[in-house]
Amino acid sequence: MNTKKIPLAAAGLFVLLSLIWGYNWVVMKKVMAYADPFDFSAVRTLFGALALFAVLVWRRKPLKPVALGQTLLLGLLQTTAFIALIQWALVSGGAGKTAVLVYAMPFWLLPMAWVFLGERVRGLQWLAVALALVGLVFILDPWKAQGDLFSTSLALLASVAWAASAVLVKRIRARFDVDLLSLTAWQMLLGAVVLCGVAWLLPSEPPQLTTYFVVALIYNALFATGLAWLIWLVILDRLPAGLAGLSSLAVPAVGVLSGWIELGERPSTPESVGMLCIAVALMLISAIALRGRELQSRSVSAGSRS
Repeated sequence: MNTKKIPLAAAGLFVLLSLIWGYNWVVMKKVMAYADPFDFSAVRTLFGALALFAVLVWRRKPLKPVALGQTLLLGLLQTTAFIALIQWALVSGGAGKTAVLVYAMPFWLLPMAWVFLGERVRGLQWLAVALALVGLVFILDPWKAQGDLFSTSLALLASVAWAASAVLVKRIRARFDVDLLSLTAWQMLLGAVVLCGVAWLLPSEPPQLTTYFVVALIYNALFATGLAWLIWLVILDRLPAGLAGLSSLAVPAVGVLSGWIELGERPSTPESVGMLCIAVALMLISAIALRGRELQSRSVSAGSRS
């Protein structure tokens, strides 16, 4: 595929996905006024899983789970831990700042892939890691005593859980013939069941069934989960994986801008510098991945002609 000629429909989906996932950080932040973070996490993932199964049925995909034990482990990482941690972080943390910290996931993924998948960190990847670490230092702002270290730590733990789940997905896909959408639906359902148990055990007030709570739940289940995952699969099908991955860069950007406009969360100067460092590092990582895909494609093409 010629990456200079991106299909117009794919570009439109690219923008729509970034808006849906980016604005959801504000939605998740505001809904905390009406629900406990664990209660909302449990309900949104349960309904989200049902939305994904509806997509499976609509696309006539097989519903039978594959590698159930490893899918459960994936659900514990990608749904139970990841969703609960970001929702918990949003209780006291800003929507935009939390989004940026969570989307620093690729920098935890690099060393994990080195250890568990044998993917070495090379060349400019080290520069990206260094930039990301500098960005994290500015966001943590150790020179300022009243920084919200607890919320920041939760967001970083969420990004680590996300990175670990990405490694596990690679290992599952390497060993088993499993449809990616089916795997996503089953891991979310299993993780949601565990989250429901956690929410039931922890003491909390029942959710307030306000209009905003209902709308936030519908937005998360139908749009941020069902529709967004379907859009993501379409984008992966139409664009190179490296270029499709660039959409993740726009999500925290939309989250920061939405939090600034709607919630008045204006980043401080150190936070702004840190976010910029992480954004540049993410762009560098994506550019390296895209370049690697192009070289691999050229090598395959040259081999087929010889």
